[in-house]
Amino acid sequence: MISHFLKLEWKQFFRSAAFGKSIGIKILMGFFGLYLIAMFLFMGIGAFYGLKKFFPEQDPFVLVNAFLLYAIIGDLIFRYLMQQLPVMHIQPFLTLPIHKNNIVHYVLLKSSFSFFNVMGLFFYIPFSLVLIKEGYAVPGVLGWCALIILLIQSVNFLNFLINKNKTAFGVLLVLLIGFFVTQQYQLFDLPGTFGKGFDFVYRDPIYSLLGLVLLLVLYQLNFKQLRSLVYLDEAVSQKVKEANTADLSWIEKFGDVAPFIKNDIRLIWRNKRTKTVFLMSFLFLFYGLIFYTMDAYKDSLPMLMFASLFVTGGFTLNYGQFIPAWDSAHYKMLMSQSFRYRKFLESKWFLMVAMTTLLYILSFPYLYFGTDIFLMITAGAIFNIGFNSLFLLYAGSFNRKRIDLTKGGLGNTQGTSATQFLIIIPLMLFPMLLFWFFDKFIGYNSGFVVVAATGIMSFLLKNYAMNFIEKKYIKDKYAMINAFGKES
Repeated sequence: MISHFLKLEWKQFFRSAAFGKSIGIKILMGFFGLYLIAMFLFMGIGAFYGLKKFFPEQDPFVLVNAFLLYAIIGDLIFRYLMQQLPVMHIQPFLTLPIHKNNIVHYVLLKSSFSFFNVMGLFFYIPFSLVLIKEGYAVPGVLGWCALIILLIQSVNFLNFLINKNKTAFGVLLVLLIGFFVTQQYQLFDLPGTFGKGFDFVYRDPIYSLLGLVLLLVLYQLNFKQLRSLVYLDEAVSQKVKEANTADLSWIEKFGDVAPFIKNDIRLIWRNKRTKTVFLMSFLFLFYGLIFYTMDAYKDSLPMLMFASLFVTGGFTLNYGQFIPAWDSAHYKMLMSQSFRYRKFLESKWFLMVAMTTLLYILSFPYLYFGTDIFLMITAGAIFNIGFNSLFLLYAGSFNRKRIDLTKGGLGNTQGTSATQFLIIIPLMLFPMLLFWFFDKFIGYNSGFVVVAATGIMSFLLKNYAMNFIEKKYIKDKYAMINAFGKES
């Protein structure tokens, strides 16, 4: 029966109407996947020797074990935001003589081979082989590797249990930050204590079976949850949800643009894909830590400028590149209303500017790395507010891909086209080149000034830019209506 399900899924994939339209994106994502696999392989092979070089007095294996707690919780948060729950169109099977348990088992087993589960193996398996090569006990390494694989699968099924629970996400985020703070200020060596458990499994591999017990428990919980939903009346019933409304009366002070801002806020908060973009924006705040804490980037100022743009630009870049496709489901209705198109565009601009400002305020702790770094972040924020927000609004007039907001978060590429990839190139390269040119040929501080000045000039020319952008949207109005009216 499992093989029959696989054949049906294979046929559905190639026979879908969207297959030919999105094959370019699939190829591009395939190359991106291969790139990630190569990177994980490189890290898996080189991690042992890299740690041994930078920490010669410590055992690289013990160091990796000490930070596995961060890896597991970080993986769970990443999955919560990006991994789609296992899906299968079960309605046609419910009227057939097929055991419902087989359907549920297939859906769960299918999730075990997801990209998120497989990717980690390209790090841990090569790392295990290097450990064996370096003389570590083979049974211990194999037991350790088996436990890691079982934990990856356990995290997969745990994510499905908590995925729709906002409280669980908050708890995970607080735990991750709490662990980091306790480690940073040496309040308690929790990662090291947790790592000793993996050291113990290495010494006595039989205890890796505890991972199997955990996996079976989580699998059974998922099975019970899904099995309770596999009924024909569940598949065809219309679920009535209570509408939750927030008090947005304070937005009225923005005048004619207020109704559009309200609708955008509701759209963001009521749909998982837009909500994921919103929440991911705050994770981009930590993007600078990757660059500012590494010696390799201290002398590469353009790369630091690149990171500084992302610190405050997470929302602007991820939300802005899909304007106006977020509204594609009701775009035809919007265009039949009597309002000035500019008000619709200004609501999008307002959201991008407001979120960039908020993220800039939250970036103040980066002063810890020095005023030069914070000046970069400030220049990047001004550039995002002035130039990037307007550029993304203009680029949105070329969007022709419909987005279904009910189909999950960032893990899904539905609605993505080559336009999004082309947009990112000038947004990132232009400020980096500006900074590099003036920094190299004029002086260090001139790089900050020019990037910030470009943002300020763009902001001052906003009215002229918005008039130009509005005309472009009006010109392409019917082409967008026709494109958004088509199912992807």
